[in-house]
Amino acid sequence: MFSKETYINRRAILKKLVGSGVIVIFGNNESPCNYPANAYYPFRQDSTFLYYFGQKRDGLVGLIDVDNDCEMLIGDDIDIEDIVWYGSVDSVSDLAAQVGIDKTAPMAALKDLCDQACANKRTVHFLPPYRHDIKIQIMDLLGIHPNQQKQAASMPLIQAVVKMRSTKEPQEIEAMERAAEIGYKMHTTAMRLIRPGVTEKYIGGQIDGIALSYGAMPSFATIFSQHGEIMHGNPSPAPLEAGRLALCDCGAESIEHYCSDNTRTMPVSGKYSQRQLEIYSIVEACHDYVLEVARPGVKYMDVHFAVCRLMTDRLKELGLMRGDTEEAVRAGAHAMFLPHGLGHMMGMDVHDMENLDQINVGFDAETRPNLEQFGTNCLRMGRKLEEGFVVTDEPGIYFIPALIDDWKASGHCAEFLNFDLLETYKDFGGIRIEDDVLITADGCRFLGKDIIPYHPKDVEEYMG
Repeated sequence: MFSKETYINRRAILKKLVGSGVIVIFGNNESPCNYPANAYYPFRQDSTFLYYFGQKRDGLVGLIDVDNDCEMLIGDDIDIEDIVWYGSVDSVSDLAAQVGIDKTAPMAALKDLCDQACANKRTVHFLPPYRHDIKIQIMDLLGIHPNQQKQAASMPLIQAVVKMRSTKEPQEIEAMERAAEIGYKMHTTAMRLIRPGVTEKYIGGQIDGIALSYGAMPSFATIFSQHGEIMHGNPSPAPLEAGRLALCDCGAESIEHYCSDNTRTMPVSGKYSQRQLEIYSIVEACHDYVLEVARPGVKYMDVHFAVCRLMTDRLKELGLMRGDTEEAVRAGAHAMFLPHGLGHMMGMDVHDMENLDQINVGFDAETRPNLEQFGTNCLRMGRKLEEGFVVTDEPGIYFIPALIDDWKASGHCAEFLNFDLLETYKDFGGIRIEDDVLITADGCRFLGKDIIPYHPKDVEEYMG
């Protein structure tokens, strides 16, 4: 948790941005696995609640009465039964005082507070819920059915939260640097363990254990697979095979719940083949190109398409693509190889604030994604970059057999793609290189004191 003043200042700014009404920010509850007492899923507080109220305990709600300049922490103190099993915790009033709030109320009082606000025709602002228990709570409080709550959520509150959380404070950047240090340990551990015969699940488990032992938890479900062409390929029981590539996409949350997110693609045998190096070098060049062009005032959508043009030019040199580069990218032919966006916002959420709708987080009126075009519809970030933003830089090239077959059968983008040559790459897999980029006053830099090896010779030397 940061200083008391941090949360006081954040709530003060939020009140100015929202302007009027009552703001209700829900914390999360426990999520049992297969019966109520089996809290197998680790508790994770809602990120926006953490941002404004700082406390990690379950069963809390923050209320801000903007018009009357009143702030309240709502929740029930734990009883003796909980103390027996889980130990003593601070009272709700103590938790409130730690973040500069002097008023508390039991959870039962929240209904009355919302009823009073509605009776006086005041706006009750809430964010789009993503957990079913919170959806039920909102229905009980405000009478809004769960399937209408996303539309009923407060746009002024969404816009205020996005504005504030997008630009990272120095202490937030420090927390992300700590997460990057854990991510370095995770990835370099994978590099040391990769060899033929070791299972994907074994390495995935070792990676997750590092995140749990040095930080709060993995920042998302670890991706570790020889089938790098599968975007979210979770570890399987399959043993690693000589000659294949292993793609590792993982990250950690720091104790303060700030995230890292990196990807490396490594040769199972310890050395890249010539064919692998040809594709790897293209991804490497695209990854490094971002450092040259990303800076304040530049639209990340423009960076994405600059990378797509570079990738297309290089794939044409190998004979996998052909034709005019601009026309190919405009038609979306590059999405055969890169079906996702260049990156996304990072912060307390690995896809920062994605629960507020990616259109609200990653785009503005000038940079709405083309939701009709394959590949472009998966962009998560396109808006103008600002100092203090943290975004991922994650180009990749994937050979997806089903996608090759589908486009070949329909003739989609046939004028730009060499399907005969693509057939010979169906067993290739995929390559992605990803790092987290902090936008600085005059450019950008990777987060992390130590950069995880990614240049081919460095990867091979480290694995050796």
